[in-house]
Amino acid sequence: MATIIPKTSAVLTSLLRADFTTQWRNRRAVMLTLIVPIIILTSWKGLISIVGGPFVLANSITIGLFASGLMGYANAVARDRDKGIFQRLRVAPVPFWAIMASRLLVQLAMILIITTAVFVIGKEYDGITLSPVAYVFTYFTAIIGGAVSLSLGQMVVGWIKNPETINSTTRLIYLAFIMVGMFGELNKLGETMDDAVQWSPYGAVKTILSTSMEPDKWTSHASMALLVTLVYIIIFTTTGIKWFKWNTK
Repeated sequence: MATIIPKTSAVLTSLLRADFTTQWRNRRAVMLTLIVPIIILTSWKGLISIVGGPFVLANSITIGLFASGLMGYANAVARDRDKGIFQRLRVAPVPFWAIMASRLLVQLAMILIITTAVFVIGKEYDGITLSPVAYVFTYFTAIIGGAVSLSLGQMVVGWIKNPETINSTTRLIYLAFIMVGMFGELNKLGETMDDAVQWSPYGAVKTILSTSMEPDKWTSHASMALLVTLVYIIIFTTTGIKWFKWNTK
């Protein structure tokens, strides 16, 4: 009796359907991911006249991206690994890359949702509008920034096996990014710390996002920030893949 092995495209479609369904059923977590950047966006309305609309939008999107990559992706992978879902998928005729690709595509959708939500609230509530080119450019850099957060989440979930420890670690990192990142961008932590924050994952992503909202003001500093984000992606991804285990044993 012949064994029929499904096509990779069919398998990936099934995985995507399952992962999107899981994400939809967990929409409360999605809403929590959106709440923080929107709160930052609305509460900083008074700063727009001082620091500019792109600064406020960029910080809000950056916070949302790291919320999705750290608390969303990393914790979801840790939970499924702990439940043995990855082990069951590995014995099925499913390419290993398809398992992770499906989850990353779901997170890509989350990146687009977060960015769009910030743009809509920014326009309707804060009155911040960008040029069509700026919107397109910002979506592109948001994907790059999202890749930084996802690769960082991958590194954490590769380094730590216990899902509860992963949850605590990602929350701690996220809180540090929010507190240190925002105050550092406002130059309130001293020159040395301000420079460190500027080239941190948070600072580099925020820089390329804010500059992409004003493409005509793109400088060598922004190009260097883009290069730094790509380096972060390579380091975090390589380390995360190297350390990652399909089970908790």
